[in-house]
Amino acid sequence: MNIYQNILLAKKEGKKLLAVLIDPEKIDLENIAIFFEKVHQSIATHIFIGGSTDENNQTENVVSEIKKTTHLPVVLFPGDVSQISEKADGILFLSLLSGRNPEYLIEQQIKAAPILKNIHIEILPTGYILIDGKKETATQKVSNTKPISQENVDLILNTALAGEFSGKKLIYLEAGSGATVPVHNSIINVVKKNLSIPLIVGGGIRSKEQLDITFNAGADIVVIGTAFEDDETFFEDLKK
Repeated sequence: MNIYQNILLAKKEGKKLLAVLIDPEKIDLENIAIFFEKVHQSIATHIFIGGSTDENNQTENVVSEIKKTTHLPVVLFPGDVSQISEKADGILFLSLLSGRNPEYLIEQQIKAAPILKNIHIEILPTGYILIDGKKETATQKVSNTKPISQENVDLILNTALAGEFSGKKLIYLEAGSGATVPVHNSIINVVKKNLSIPLIVGGGIRSKEQLDITFNAGADIVVIGTAFEDDETFFEDLKK
């Protein structure tokens, strides 16, 4: 069973999934084994690897080291085509649907296509929607796009639906790394009720309480990154 089939099965069975997001620019390769001891004691089910930038080209090295350490699926969450590694298990093939910059709607995807055609990792077409988390994110700066206001629920919903109708297999609502305000549970709830594909939510989730609220609102997969970077003891709250 592949990654997407497992996600669909979890969705059908009502099992919630947690992805730990690792930024290649921020993790110390020497500490990966220790970090993953904590990951494996937690409820984490997936590892996402990526960041808005990777100036030192660390993605390949980080993926290699992590694959030596974990049995969990390792999925690329790339900022651009340079962050593709054939050593990963899968890739979120992202289209930034909330913006209108063609570079991140289709140009990066065209650049990635010949690479992905010739390597054997699972491709997960994903509609990526930036939501205003009350903090300017690296994704905004790099993509030169604006997030959608949390007050504009209709636009968020219609953007998500457009993603599904255009063939995306996943929709990702992202408040951004280190967001001050996570995606509101009412938004998650509305989008969830109207989609038939799995929903990923990330950004600004820093406590077990916020995680539970996000799951209960309807997220099938929650992504947490900054909270673990800032304080690895957060894993204690998420033990199996």
